[in-house]
Amino acid sequence: MVGYSLARSASTSDRVRQTVPLLRRRGYALAADRLGELCLGGAVSDAGVRWAVAASPELTFAQELVMERSAVGRAGDIRSRARAHGSDAGRYLQMTMRFVRTLVAVAPFIRSVSVAGSLASGGFRASDDVDLNLIVDDGHRHLAYVTLNLLGLLHALAHRAKPVDDHTRRPVAPRLMTANLILEQSQCHPLERQDEDMAYELLVSEPLFGLDVIQQVLDSNPALLDHFPQLAYRPASMLIDAPPRRLPGVLFPTRLDGAARMLGEAAWRYMQWTRRHRPDALARVAFVRATMRPYALFDGYDRA
Repeated sequence: MVGYSLARSASTSDRVRQTVPLLRRRGYALAADRLGELCLGGAVSDAGVRWAVAASPELTFAQELVMERSAVGRAGDIRSRARAHGSDAGRYLQMTMRFVRTLVAVAPFIRSVSVAGSLASGGFRASDDVDLNLIVDDGHRHLAYVTLNLLGLLHALAHRAKPVDDHTRRPVAPRLMTANLILEQSQCHPLERQDEDMAYELLVSEPLFGLDVIQQVLDSNPALLDHFPQLAYRPASMLIDAPPRRLPGVLFPTRLDGAARMLGEAAWRYMQWTRRHRPDALARVAFVRATMRPYALFDGYDRA
């Protein structure tokens, strides 16, 4: 049937039960009111979420978070992250906006930038890095990766006192600005992946630049709205203005992307080597890359 959506037609209880593990796979959980706003298949009231939890033997409340009973041991860390987000996120968001202004001015082939990861989801700590999702011109995916990382390294040199953990510790400067997902425009129309995890990625990411490009992705992939109709009316309150001057695109022909791939791949493999004695950091990288397939850069080198 045209327009039929399993997510929207499921009961409130079923939708809440499906949303909670989706969040758990990403490492966090939400209070009832926020979970209702981000519920699979459309928003649900606070009371509706609470009723669903009461009716489900798999779900419970732990430190006011809706969680699977098997995951309640992580409630303390998740709540701690939420508290840290309240104190740390503001200045890092402002820092990110300044960085993105520079990035899009230097790289005219970048068409949209969104904040993703813990800074977007509400669990950011000062020791975290800032994850960015990019949409770029065809033939510029690896150029975008190298450009972001080179600018990110220069930016991080000014923030060497930043707290770090096993994931963000680096030999020269902390990992601060990083690519979470880079898509070429042709990969978006349509997306190969239109599942609930991809829809949720777009729902919780915070657009900073190129909102019209993101809207075109949604227009080309209506199945994403079947999973989360909230995508049709989500706010974009942090957009930056297009820079008055951008470097000319002629400086970045597509033939440079092959060289950028070799450089980026060598740098990426070196960073995996520096983590060889930190299994938790390697496991985190492997998990993130698995969630990004088939869009992960340098795929096939996970065990490098």
